[in-house]
Amino acid sequence: MALEHVDGRPACERCLLADTFLTRLRGLLGRPALGEGEGMLIRPANSIHTWFMRSVIDAVFLDRDLVVVHVAADVKPWRFAARRGSRSVLEVSAGESARRGLECGARLRIKQAEPAGGDR
Repeated sequence: MALEHVDGRPACERCLLADTFLTRLRGLLGRPALGEGEGMLIRPANSIHTWFMRSVIDAVFLDRDLVVVHVAADVKPWRFAARRGSRSVLEVSAGESARRGLECGARLRIKQAEPAGGDR
């Protein structure tokens, strides 16, 4: 899936969705560090931890309408971050939230997939 700002600017082009108990439990554990344009959307969630992780991430907390309510930047391994009132968390590589304009009040949406083969 992909996330974008409501004005069409990209927020996360290659976003994994963790929306089941097992996918939320695993999260980014055992995965390589996130690259530019990569992330994981965890929902429902209002907190994350970085136990057993080896890379630093930004945690972008979103409300039910995908509006950014808090950004925990540079969350190091073995830490915890939470935000009351958030309904999902977008995890991206450290610094990516600032580069992508993911700041409090930013409104995101799920980008609709392009039709295969295009219109003919």
